[in-house]
Amino acid sequence: MAVGLGVVVVRGRSMEPTLHTGDRMVVLHGAPPRVGGLAIVRLPPDADGIPRPLAIKRVTMRDPADRTRYWVESDNQGLVGVADSWTHGIGSLTREQIRALVLFRIPQRLRLPRSRRGRRAPEADAG
Repeated sequence: MAVGLGVVVVRGRSMEPTLHTGDRMVVLHGAPPRVGGLAIVRLPPDADGIPRPLAIKRVTMRDPADRTRYWVESDNQGLVGVADSWTHGIGSLTREQIRALVLFRIPQRLRLPRSRRGRRAPEADAG
């Protein structure tokens, strides 16, 4: 599994109130999961065999029956249609299904440092 940094954008409500649609997260691909931390996961296909999109879930524990597998949960358990280890017969995930470790959220508004003359530092287009 390749190791590297990436940025993902949250879509959906399954991790509210922790995360909201539009939040940006820095992730580390190939990093081992941490119990209690957030991770990007590949849940198994739905009951009709349709692949699910990558999802952000909380790693809640190692599977007691198989310590190489992990249980993942949504923070918003009251949301209709939520998919995690407890729903839809998904169960625990393999290490390969846990694609990346969430390192931190990028703030919506970054404060730019002031120059010595009291003006904001110049902006640059990263595009």
